Amino acid sequence: MTFTYQRFAAVLLLIYGSLFLSGFYYCLRVFWCAAARMSKLELEQRTNIKFLVKLGKSGNEIREMLVQVYGENAMKKTAAYKWVKRFSEGRESVTDEERSEQQATSRTEANIEKIR
Repeated sequence: MTFTYQRFAAVLLLIYGSLFLSGFYYCLRVFWCAAARMSKLELEQRTNIKFLVKLGKSGNEIREMLVQVYGENAMKKTAAYKWVKRFSEGRESVTDEERSEQQATSRTEANIEKIR
């Protein structure tokens, strides 16, 4: 069996292709896990904001405490102030509001016909 350039290129493509797919899969897993952790971290911070609002702390004090505890993972300033305002106005829930089940887009026969 002769080892031609085409076979060599095919073997390289196979090797690098599988490495690329493995790397791509790994990146997706890391991103998915990070997103799940971030939502838990955000929920924890919202709970802490609610507690600190009930203690009468100001928005600036709360933001400084979040940065002190969470460092670079602290909630952004605008998001923190938004939650401070919500809890100051009497909100009790730390979770996001339920959204309507209606999708932004839908695939119906009428829409398909319009496009055609």
